[in-house]
Order: sequence, then C-alpha cells, then structure tokens
Amino acid sequence: MYGILRTAAALAGMAVATQVAAQVSFYEHDNFEGRSFTTERQIGDLARYGFNDRASSVVVVRDRWEVCEDTRFRGRCVVLRPGNYPSLARMGLDDRISSVRTVGRNAHVEDNRYAPAPVADYDYGRRHNERLYEANVTSVRAVVGPPEQRCWIEHKQVVEEHDKANVPGAIAGALLGGILGHQIGNGRGNDLATAGGAVAGAAVGANIGRDGGQQVHTEDVQRCASTPSQAKPAYWDVTYSFRGQEHRMQMSAPPGATVTVNDRGEPRN
Repeated sequence: MYGILRTAAALAGMAVATQVAAQVSFYEHDNFEGRSFTTERQIGDLARYGFNDRASSVVVVRDRWEVCEDTRFRGRCVVLRPGNYPSLARMGLDDRISSVRTVGRNAHVEDNRYAPAPVADYDYGRRHNERLYEANVTSVRAVVGPPEQRCWIEHKQVVEEHDKANVPGAIAGALLGGILGHQIGNGRGNDLATAGGAVAGAAVGANIGRDGGQQVHTEDVQRCASTPSQAKPAYWDVTYSFRGQEHRMQMSAPPGATVTVNDRGEPRN
C-alpha cells in the first residue's frame, strides 16, 4: 500500500512493493511501545526527527546498522544485526542513541562491536485474524536531495597595467647610483654625493620597464552556482496519529489521508 518503505518493528510490519528494504525502527519504550520512528537511510542527528536520546527498543530489517551515542557517529557505537531488540538497556544504550547508519555488507566488524544477539527476525505479514484500522495522517513532508551545483567555464579578459614603478629596477638603480655618486667629491661632500647618486639611481631604475601601455590577455575562469534539485523526492516523512499516540515512518510514495495499522498503531499491509 502506498509504496511504503516498511517501518519495521518487533510487532510492526510494512508493505513493500517487491523487496524488503534495509531499515531500522526505534521505539520510545521497551518492548516496542510508545512513539516510533523508522528510517532506511543514515541519520547523523536524530534530534532532527525528534528522536535524539529517546529510543528504548529497536527492530532491524535486513543488513546491519550501527547506532552511536553521539551525533555524526561519534562516541560509543554498537552494531545491530537484523532482528528485534526489546530493550536497549542490555547494551547500555537506553535513551542514548543520537545517530544511526548502515554497515556495508562486506565490511568486517569485530565481534566485540556487536550488540547482544537479537530476538528472531520479524515476520512482516499480516497476522491471522488481526484486526486492522485506519489511522489519520497528520503531516507529510517530501524530502528531496540537496541542491545541485552547476559549473561552467567563462573566458575573461584581464588587463595588465605597465605604468607602475619597477621595484626591482629601483633597487638595482639605487645601488648603481650609490656607486657612481661615491666617486664624486671628497669627505662630507663624498657622502652627500653618494646619497644623491642613490636617489637618482633609484629614480632611473624605477622607470626601467615602464612603457605606459596595457597588455590584455584572456583567462579561463570557472563559475559555479547552486540550482534547486530537479530530482523526485527521495522519500516522504509521514506522521500519523492513532488513539492519541503519534507515530512516524518514511514512505517511498506519498500516502493518502490514512494509513492502515493494527490495534497497537503499527503499520500493516
């Protein structure tokens, strides 16, 4: 239904179009009670979704997920295998998870980084004779990718002025002028002549290479600008209410006015 990205929970199943996606579901209380939040993507800060330091139980669907005490996957981290974790207290993470991400299928993980073994993986099919209800969707937020950066090359004309003083020439001219001035006069007059020769030499040297013209050449300059992403939403962040309790999940397509749940408010096919 609605192309849901399956909110996994110990007692929660989700509809999928064809294949179950890797995802993790957090619950506010032990034994999968209270508010819930499900994601199929890594999240560097659960505070953005109102679930920072709030999870007490977890369900993992396919693949392995790493949960960390601090944002951006810092602090103490634990790897969860697929299955149900009725209480995070056993691993010292009750109300302490701030970020979560998947672990690559070929990534090697040391045994001491794994959480205690989970309860058997959950069957997401509808239970026999399970009664279903329609829960009202209270908000839907389409999440799109980041703005795209487009870059191009422009040909820019650069004008160089050649009427500026030639500083290296001024230094060389001062030295030469000083030498020539020193050869004129004796005693105090010799010192004055040296100083005068240095000033004159600097003036001459500073004008070496000055032609009063301009030189124009072309340079390639890269320009960049951000443009709104034209891609379809990556997913829809859906909030729904059932019997006074708020739940959240992510879906691959926008929902209707309601979503189907069981008597505990957990999504069903």
